[in-house]
Amino acid sequence: MHGLINKAIQSFVCNTYGQERWHTVMDRAGLGFTDFEAMLIYEDEQSQKVLAELGRELGRPLDEILEDMGTFLVSHPQLEALRRLLRFGGVTYVEFLHSLDDLPDRARLAVSDLHLPAMELREYASDQFTLTCHPGLPGFCSVMVGVLRAMADDYGALAMLDLNPSGGQTDVISITLIETAFAEGRSFELGARAG
Repeated sequence: MHGLINKAIQSFVCNTYGQERWHTVMDRAGLGFTDFEAMLIYEDEQSQKVLAELGRELGRPLDEILEDMGTFLVSHPQLEALRRLLRFGGVTYVEFLHSLDDLPDRARLAVSDLHLPAMELREYASDQFTLTCHPGLPGFCSVMVGVLRAMADDYGALAMLDLNPSGGQTDVISITLIETAFAEGRSFELGARAG
């Protein structure tokens, strides 16, 4: 698994639950180190051990933790670059949804060896969609539920999301768009601010 993914897990846990809990999780996982390097590739089993221990440490189902991580990835100020990458998908939430088919390719443009599972959006009505997440990264669809919720807030839209796991093959997220202008969205400018 790509180090960026593992580093995202580490960042989420440290910022949400604290360094001490992260160190406890890593000690129990028995990998022999506590920090992931963003540009290295790790064995999938190492990442799975960390996630299993994280679920045990927090006493929560892993899909809920991964959904929270998806929300964190979009909403945390330190990860503004990811939010910007996602916002380039469109001016409205619906345009953003339609851009998700291309997200794995856009991610690969940014990091050539980062391979996200393929996604396929289907529109059944102007307010009814499904997002199919193909196999390739366990828990990815749960993370995407969190990303979709946070991005709805970012755009000021109100959406209901429901994950329908398949048990190993493709997972499907049902998306019901209740209102496109429910609240004022977060500001977004095409150019990044110099800071």
